[in-house]
Amino acid sequence: MSTLPEISFPRHAVVIGAGAVGLMSAIHALDQGLEVSLLDFNPVGSEEAASYGNAGWLSSHSVIPPVEPGMWKKVPGYLMDPIGPLSIRWRYLPRLTPWLLRNLASARRERIRATARALRTLVVDARTLHLDIARRAGVAHLIDTSGVLHVYRSRQQFEGDAFGWSVRRELGIQWSELEAEALRRREPDLDPAFGFAVQVDEAGHCKNPAAYLQALQAYALARGAHRIDARATGFRIEEGRLKAVLTETGEVACDAAVICAGARSKALAAQAGDRVQLESERGYHALIRGHEQAARARTPMMLSEFKVIATQMETGLRIAGQVEFASFEAAPDWRRGEIMRDIALKLFPGLPRDLPAADVRYWLGRRPSTPDGMPCIGYARASSDIVHAYGHGHIGLGCSARTGRIVAQLLAGQTPEIDLAPFSPQRF
Repeated sequence: MSTLPEISFPRHAVVIGAGAVGLMSAIHALDQGLEVSLLDFNPVGSEEAASYGNAGWLSSHSVIPPVEPGMWKKVPGYLMDPIGPLSIRWRYLPRLTPWLLRNLASARRERIRATARALRTLVVDARTLHLDIARRAGVAHLIDTSGVLHVYRSRQQFEGDAFGWSVRRELGIQWSELEAEALRRREPDLDPAFGFAVQVDEAGHCKNPAAYLQALQAYALARGAHRIDARATGFRIEEGRLKAVLTETGEVACDAAVICAGARSKALAAQAGDRVQLESERGYHALIRGHEQAARARTPMMLSEFKVIATQMETGLRIAGQVEFASFEAAPDWRRGEIMRDIALKLFPGLPRDLPAADVRYWLGRRPSTPDGMPCIGYARASSDIVHAYGHGHIGLGCSARTGRIVAQLLAGQTPEIDLAPFSPQRF
């Protein structure tokens, strides 16, 4: 919408989804003086939440969408590779095809540049914004601000990613280079076959995303937010004004709502008058515990060759990645988790080759992903009392702090701090 809605206070907002975006939205809405109810049927920080098992990155340089020029040429090879970074359940392909075609069409250089410019406004200063909230919630120790690495076997391999890094340079993102010996000193447990890395100092990471989300909810509740354990099913809207959020157990009366239910947001968006293209992009992780003396990632690192991130969490060494497209309800394919384990063995030679099964835990999460790599943020078509805030894909945790602040501004009828036109839920 081009004009700001008329807002009267006091206002009761129901935040649908107590994930990273929902919790940040709740905290900032409280800052705006709103009454807030958190509505979710999963415990906060549970394994069902997408942020529970992510790589923990707070990366203000993560502005390149997960497509690249000429990507369509690589897709068949990815799909034929049983251990490749992309898999599609064949039964799901007919339903996925419209999303996939639009996704591949967005892999043009100028389109990627435009997406990167927009995403930069959303994710810039991510670690600073998170550290501020973490301090308020009493968990500043969970936010590390010492940067991240992108690791390659050689400078030549790094130059294969030249386009993405050139776009980052155009946006003012800086990095330093680490050659073989410097990388060895920084990451002595990493396989020495990897001889080149770039360090991005402006990034950070969360050491324990589940604990972080639990602390954010506790902070919101201590400030007066309410928790409602239920599943949202729709809205009661009368003459363009929201009267209640509908749930499986009854109505929750309110005059504002935020849709931030992650990969489950598509049906709610339709109830709010918007047909969005949103898919459940499934990712896996392997968490290796008890081998810190043999294998430790001193700096969170993206391994471009494998399309995975290795992060030393409070709970162990986490290898996260993979993209699998299947229905939301489809059973996990734990072979994808085992691929993460096997990649860890390749990256860290100090790990025992016969790694005990009891020392590895696998996890599946569902990223809410749009075909153009940008989230949906803005007012709903059916009522400006409803705000969309989902679809952050691979960068949900990093984007959540600023997204929450923007959501609160929209709920309060204020001009948002960034241009939301690229993120319009009506762009589909």
